[in-house]
Formats: sequence, C-alpha cells, structure tokens
Amino acid sequence: MTDARVCDYILRCAKAEKETQKLTERLQALVTGSLDCLENEDVNDKEFLNLLNENKKLKYRINILKKSIEAAGGDAGSSNTDDFGSHMCNIMGQLEKIFTKAVLSAYPEAVSPMIQIQLSKHADYQCNAAMSLAKSLKKNPREVGQQVLKNVAPNPLISNLELSGPGFINIVLSKDFIRQQVTNLILTGVTPPPATPVQVVVDFSSPNIAKEMHVGHLRSTIIGDSIARLLEFLGHKVLRLNHLGDWGTQFGMLIAHLQDTFPNFATEPPPIADLQKFYKESKKRFDEDEEFKKRAYEAVVKLQAYEPLHKKGWEEICEISRKEFMKVYERLQIRIIDRGESFYQERMVKLVKELNDAGLLEEDDGRKVMFGEGTDVPLTVVKSDGGFTYDTSDMACLKHRIDEEKADWIVYVTDAGQSQHFKSFLACAKKAGFYNDVKTRVDHVTFGVVLGEDKKKFKTRSGDTVRLIDLLNEGLQRSEEKLKEKDRHTVLSPEEFEKARDAVAYGCIKYADLCHDRSRDYIFSFDRMLDFRGNTAAYLLYALTRIRSIIRTAGVKPEEIEAEAKKGAIALEHEKEWKLARTILKLPDVLVQITQDLYLHPLCEFLYEVSTVFTEFYDNCYCVEKDQSGNIVKINMNRILLCEATAQIMEKCFSILGITTVGKM
Repeated sequence: MTDARVCDYILRCAKAEKETQKLTERLQALVTGSLDCLENEDVNDKEFLNLLNENKKLKYRINILKKSIEAAGGDAGSSNTDDFGSHMCNIMGQLEKIFTKAVLSAYPEAVSPMIQIQLSKHADYQCNAAMSLAKSLKKNPREVGQQVLKNVAPNPLISNLELSGPGFINIVLSKDFIRQQVTNLILTGVTPPPATPVQVVVDFSSPNIAKEMHVGHLRSTIIGDSIARLLEFLGHKVLRLNHLGDWGTQFGMLIAHLQDTFPNFATEPPPIADLQKFYKESKKRFDEDEEFKKRAYEAVVKLQAYEPLHKKGWEEICEISRKEFMKVYERLQIRIIDRGESFYQERMVKLVKELNDAGLLEEDDGRKVMFGEGTDVPLTVVKSDGGFTYDTSDMACLKHRIDEEKADWIVYVTDAGQSQHFKSFLACAKKAGFYNDVKTRVDHVTFGVVLGEDKKKFKTRSGDTVRLIDLLNEGLQRSEEKLKEKDRHTVLSPEEFEKARDAVAYGCIKYADLCHDRSRDYIFSFDRMLDFRGNTAAYLLYALTRIRSIIRTAGVKPEEIEAEAKKGAIALEHEKEWKLARTILKLPDVLVQITQDLYLHPLCEFLYEVSTVFTEFYDNCYCVEKDQSGNIVKINMNRILLCEATAQIMEKCFSILGITTVGKM
C-alpha cells in the first residue's frame, strides 16, 4: 500500500472515530438524562433511534477501514482511488474526499465536517459544506465557503469552482476527465469503483420443501438475486444461500403418508407428480385421523434420530421439491446454494447447551425462552416437547455464518412481516455474545406484498395463491402475443424471436418488481409491464436494441470501435453529447448509494434516465448520415463510440438487475 493511501485510510478512520465518539457521548447523555451537552435541544424517541443507528454504522465503517489497511498492507497501489484509468470513477465520492481535505486544511479545528455533494442546476455538482460548517464555527457561511474554496487542491476531475449564493460551491467537471472516462469505458468495459472486498452472505428466496413456489416468493428471489449481483460486481465475495424449510413436524406426516402411499419408496423413487397435492393429502389425514397423527409424530422423532428409512423418505421428498424449485430458478437465471434448516440441526443442539450453560434461557410454561435487550417478545428456543423452532434455527444459522463462514456482512431478504422476529433474534444473538454489530453488518431487507389490479393481495380468480411457474408461463404467452402484435415475428428469425420473447417476459416481471420502492406494496399488471412506453423493461430493452442497431447500420465492427478509441480521448462537441457522457458516468455513484440502504429502484431510475437522455442525443446528433437513396455518406465515429459506451452502461445495469438483453427485438 502506498504512503498516500495509508494516510488516506488513517484520516478516514480518525474521522469516523471522532464522529462515533461524539455520537456515543450524545447517546450516553440521552440514556442517563444528563442533557448538559445537548444544548437544551428537544430529544424524542425517533431521534434517539436515529442516533443509535448512525453510531452503529460509524463503528462498522471504522472496522472495515481498519481491515482495509491490514488487507492492503503489502499491495502497492492495487486500489489507488486516483487511478482513473483502471476503473470508473465514483465522482461524488471523489468530490467528497477532495472537499473533506479542503475543509480540514481551512479549518483544522472542525470536528467531523459534513460534506454534502449533490447535483446542481447551475453546474455539474455542488458542495454545501460551508452551510453546516459555518453554523458550528459561528462564522459567515460565504466567508467559510471562500476559505474552503481556496484550500481545494488542483485535481484532474475539476475544471472550475465558483462560490455562489450564501456559500454554495459550484463544481464544473473537467471535460478532459469526462472524455477520458468515456474512452476508458469503451476500451475496458464497465468497471466497478474501488471497494474493499468483504465476505457477504445473501439469504433469499427460501421456499419450504413439499410446497410449491408461489407469488409470495417472487420478491425475495428477484430482490435477493439483484443484490447478490450488485455486490459481486463491486468485487465482494458473495455466498448466495437458500434457507430452505426442510425440517420440522410437517415431515413426520409427509413420511408417514409416503410409507402408506409408496411402500417401496426406499428402492423405487416415488412417482409423485404433484407434491403440493401430496402435501394437502397428508395434512388432511393429519388433521382428521388421530392414529395417523400419532404415527406422524413418531416419524418426526425417528427422522431427528436419523433412522435410515425415515431419512431416506425425507431425502426423496426434498429431492422432488428441489427439482421443482430449479425449474423456476433456471428460467429466472437464479444462482443459489441450498442450505436447509436440517443443516443446522447439530449446531442447534450445541447452541441450546451453550445458552443453557450461560444461564440465558428462562422456563416458561414448559418452554425455554430467551429475551433480548430492548425486545418485548422472547424467542422460543426449545418447545415444551423438547423440539426446536425457527427461532433456534435462525440463531444457529447466524452463529454459523459469523463463526464458520466468516461473514463480514449478512443480508436477509424477507417480507416486512418478519421484522419483529429479526429484531428479537438479533438482540438475543448479541446478548449471547456471538454477534457484534460493529464487526458484522446485518441488513434485514424487507419488502411489501404483491397486489392484483383490484389492489388486493394477488390471487387467482378462484382465490388460490398464484403459483410462480404459472405466472412465468403466462408472462411468456403475453410476451409472445405482444411481440406478434408488433410484427416482430416477421422480421426476426425463430431463434431471435424466442430469445426476445423470453427476455421481455422474464425481464418485465423482474423490472416491475425492482423499479418500485421495495418497502411498499406494488400492483402486478402484465398490461402495464409489457407496455413499450415509459419506464418498463419492454421499453428499455427495445431502447438498447435500437442503440445496437445504430452501430450495425453503420457497419462498424467491434475491433474498429476499439481501434478508434485507442487513438485518443473521444471528441465531444454538441451539448447533447456532453449531457449523455455526464449521465452515463453517474453509474458508480448510483451503485455506491445502493450499497448503503440496498434499495434497487434508483438503478432502474438511472437506466430510464440514460435511455431518455440518449433519445435527446439521437434526435439532435446524426450518427450515420445517408443520401436520398439511403446510401451512407458519413459515419460520425465519435458518436458511434458514445453509442457503444451507452450500450455498455445499459447492459451492465440490466445484468445487475438480472435481466437478459438481446441484440434484436
């Protein structure tokens, strides 16, 4: 690691530690009731929780920064944040760094200066640091802004700085920097901004064995896959886990029913075509037949003791389920590793002993429960019959991921209804001592429900839950009909048409979910998502194929584009060229923002913005000029290069969203 990088890391660590200390003192004052240091401010519960959350984030940042120093110790310049030739630049992050140094140079006494960089109508970006700094220093904000501006060191990103209004600093990016970044993009592809790689576990999808995947699994599967794709692109080591419900009382009734229905299952795989029907049959017997219920409970005990015949029956049922799940995952191009609750059985036994020996479990009407700090609802760690619960499983699962998988960051993607459960088991894990929110970041990525066009929970006309496989089939059918309406089958080959149909069908289903704020419910409408107008996957996929068709029309080959880019930085002259170039270079900022809160809709908004700005560019700037006979008379290679850069940006966005693109539509 270079000396400059070490100094930068140390500066960032020191800054984060100062912020943490300040917030810790403030939190302590709130807890003890000593409000002397709060300057008689009004304090409420919401503010306290916000401060607590901010304190946790800062401690996590310190830990990651210190790990960065250790990890990069002997790797000279491998992630030099100023090496703009080797990666796309996170512009807002770089500007924040530049102005942090300027503020600390101008005012060394400033404690944890808040640097706010935002887009500006009067320039490319704007720094508002002077406003908050002036308040803490009790100085005139314009005077502070002037002093900060004087201390901004020369930087290849910036061509001009100007003080405006009461103290805003307007920032104009260097045109040479923009031209070179676009050229690098063409030559090296879309590259991630520098990030310190960490070990991440993303837990998503998580259906139950012996039950079909339904529309309720759609959001977790799509959101989780996209988060995993984003973090993989940024260079993190991602473990994608499918926490299957493959253990518990229901398997006793399934195995007992299997023994009665297919007595030779141990030697002949049971021909169960409809596992959902098989499950309903066993459940009906369990509810109505006391003798069968008794046998089902006995089967559970034998399964948990790993009796060979019962274990074999369990394995057969799990295998049938997994094959059905894979039909969905393959069509949606989901990569995931199955790791069911059964994987943690022995770890649950060990965990319960540890909790019991530590005196953390309490007796409650035959159960063993555990209370976490700040929670009203206890975890049921051991049931009255001695069995374990989801609470036990999730605790053991978290411990395994921290202790054995060495996860720095764990992401759970589940519906918002599980928020209380997560609050409780994380509090208990912290109390047990194996989870420390400073060392391990845990995000519970929640989402709303899928609604029908009647704004009620999405169901079939008969009131049943919508099977996911049926939803995908309907998507294919509607996509095919829509493309035929536009006569695409007459201009595309059968293979091209099939690829376009699949891309539109699955892409529209994914995009309709991801383009909405995940915390809210959304209305599922095939008519809306297959509309070739507005912010839909159908429109955006078509917009991308249109860009690719411009390059095909020009007859320019990939090697010619590369050769042209190697001649030097792209020439940008028209205002719409500059606007498009600046727009596509915002991608790293968008991706870094998403890692903070894991909301994916800003990426969809960015993708739509790129397509809109490209349309402005194309309407005003001729890429290929033809005579009245339709013969090409001029090819503007710089604009073809800009088309290529835009296409690459859009393709990367689609890739992160898990959407397949096509060359023709």
